[in-house]
Amino acid sequence: MSSTATTSIILIRHGETAWNAERRLQGHIDIGLNERGLAQARALGQALAQTPLDAIIASDLQRAWQTAAAIGTGRALAVQQDGALRERCYGGFEGLLYADIEAAYPPQFAAWQARDIDAVMPAGERVAESFRQFYARAVAAILGWAARHPGATIAIVAHGGVLECAYRAARGLALDTPRDFPVLNASINRFSVTDGVLAVQGWGEVDHLAPATLDELP
Repeated sequence: MSSTATTSIILIRHGETAWNAERRLQGHIDIGLNERGLAQARALGQALAQTPLDAIIASDLQRAWQTAAAIGTGRALAVQQDGALRERCYGGFEGLLYADIEAAYPPQFAAWQARDIDAVMPAGERVAESFRQFYARAVAAILGWAARHPGATIAIVAHGGVLECAYRAARGLALDTPRDFPVLNASINRFSVTDGVLAVQGWGEVDHLAPATLDELP
């Protein structure tokens, strides 16, 4: 296949975790899916069951690969893991509730909320990334997988921040503008990549997550 062939990417945010539900910042902390998140993953797998896929790739954090595993059910595809698809590293903010971050680190919290893309949070167990650094990593990882699979259809399961970066890259949005678009757990988001350029084909599909659907799942 030509290297200029268009790659189709189904980009997915992992299902819900307990920390998502209580607004506790995860970053690189390895939190698994809660019961709702597991149900979302099963619904996602059913929604994509008839979609041919050439590869399934996930962040190496368990909330992502647990979600990806549901997509792989019934397929002869192993989920490939890639640490470059991890959520942004928030350093000392990780593991804290948003309200506690604001109380403990007022200037740094304010810079984060003001979208200072070069601001770096205090270090914790890990050294934090600026948004500019994270954006470069996330977009390069997505484009790298597209380049490995020219003309194919691949699923990538990652994190809210990674989806935000992809959307900004595809829409040409400045990094310091507000995130005024939804980034939903277990949503289906469709992109294409041609000649290394991302384009959005569909965003925020969540019909498969209707309460009635989730309630009917085993």
